[in-house]
Amino acid sequence: MAARVTVPLLRARKGRDKIVMVTAYDATFARMLEEGGADVLLVGDSVGMVVQGHDTTLPVTLDEMIYHCRAVCRGARIAHIVGDMPFMSYQTSPQLAIESAGRLVKEGGVGSVKLEGGAEMAETIRTIVRAGIPVMAHVGLTPQSVHAMGGFKVQGKGADAERVLEDARAVEAAGAYAVVLEGIPGELAERITDELTIPTIGIGAGPSCDGQVLVCYDLLGLTPDLRPKFVKRYDDLFARGVAATQSFVSEVRDGSFPAREHTFAARAPAATASEPSNDAPVYGSVALPR
Repeated sequence: MAARVTVPLLRARKGRDKIVMVTAYDATFARMLEEGGADVLLVGDSVGMVVQGHDTTLPVTLDEMIYHCRAVCRGARIAHIVGDMPFMSYQTSPQLAIESAGRLVKEGGVGSVKLEGGAEMAETIRTIVRAGIPVMAHVGLTPQSVHAMGGFKVQGKGADAERVLEDARAVEAAGAYAVVLEGIPGELAERITDELTIPTIGIGAGPSCDGQVLVCYDLLGLTPDLRPKFVKRYDDLFARGVAATQSFVSEVRDGSFPAREHTFAARAPAATASEPSNDAPVYGSVALPR
């Protein structure tokens, strides 16, 4: 089995092999995405929008993030796991931030944490890193600042480019091992990537970053009402799920499911390939391979 992806390994890939990061929120998706080749699984506070049904990420709590981090860590054996620090779990003071980050690592089991903000969060990043917890930074469009930004809007256009660049410089100087660049012009992302010595991971930031991240629900086509410009859909699992459910509904109503092979007998004859033995566990082994 391959070794776990670590922070030093990710840093060493700067300017070399592209880093692939995908969000994950449970054990099954974690296993699927890891087997698909993802290097990093981000347990994102985007769970608030794609799983919980909120309009923003703001309602997500630290306890909820720890719950999802635990689930993802159970499903992944190789990928590096990053836990998002939710809104108001770190903004009020470096002391609160280090306590929240510590809980994500100790209780959630993640290998590093991610927080949003640039220069204003430099001291907070520095404090967490000094405690031995690796930090992935996040600048540009920061969803937790949606109200201050007036919506989910592209950042770093025109004169605002210098602010985003300064934010990227600040988080690197504070000790972040990588930085997410979200919702900024491709030319600016390329400039930041060329200047920084830490990996940049883009989302809506063009092709020049050292890696890319997408929300798993978006790339799999599970969010039919949300179609960001920067997302490429690699499947349409929502439509396929609807079709599969329709087939199930139809077979239940016409009596074709459950069939004989899905039914336990009162007396168990010798098991065949098409008919389970009564001695077999009802659900089999539910443990994920380690």
